[in-house]
Amino acid sequence: MSSATSIQNNTHFDNKITLAITGASGSAYALRLLECLVAANYQIYLLCSSAAKVVFDTEVALKIPSSPDAASAFFVEKFKAKPEQIILFGKEQWFSPVASGSSAPKTMVVCPCSTGTLAAISQGMSDNLIERAADVVIKERGQLILVPRETPYSTIHLQNMLSLSQMGATIMPASPGFYHNPESINDLVDFMVGRMLDHLGIDQTIMPRWGYQK
Repeated sequence: MSSATSIQNNTHFDNKITLAITGASGSAYALRLLECLVAANYQIYLLCSSAAKVVFDTEVALKIPSSPDAASAFFVEKFKAKPEQIILFGKEQWFSPVASGSSAPKTMVVCPCSTGTLAAISQGMSDNLIERAADVVIKERGQLILVPRETPYSTIHLQNMLSLSQMGATIMPASPGFYHNPESINDLVDFMVGRMLDHLGIDQTIMPRWGYQK
């Protein structure tokens, strides 16, 4: 069943969200967030740039199928999700729900967010589906969370972040804390993903709260 017809009349999910993954380093953040969203019974409209697929292969040896339908099935199987819980759209599937304010989820996370994508969103470029989906969330006054991963930030990067923050987006750099005494890379990943879940209003226990012991 094609992505264009497989998303009608789904009523067995608690909510919908758009998750975009770009070519910045940080595949582990995206995968952990996706896992948590599945567990929270969200339906996820997944957008994955070509560069993100290269980074997935480089960082976690994950090869994502090129076909949107095959990629959707791949992620559903990987995360043991419900049928149609994860639907991946290609970069030019302009008739997908995320491309229009009449049907797009009101919430979107770009994790990780490359500085190129950050720049394009800040200028309303909309040259691909990730940029268009973010533009829709901004114009509809929804919740947009951007997780940039770069260092150092140039003045251009900072100006783009400021511009987007002034538009209402949440800028959440992938900068995990250490006050929870992390013992593994997974602990650092969970720190950031836990903060994202907090901002999304999703109950989480993967990150200990300030002042509480593990």
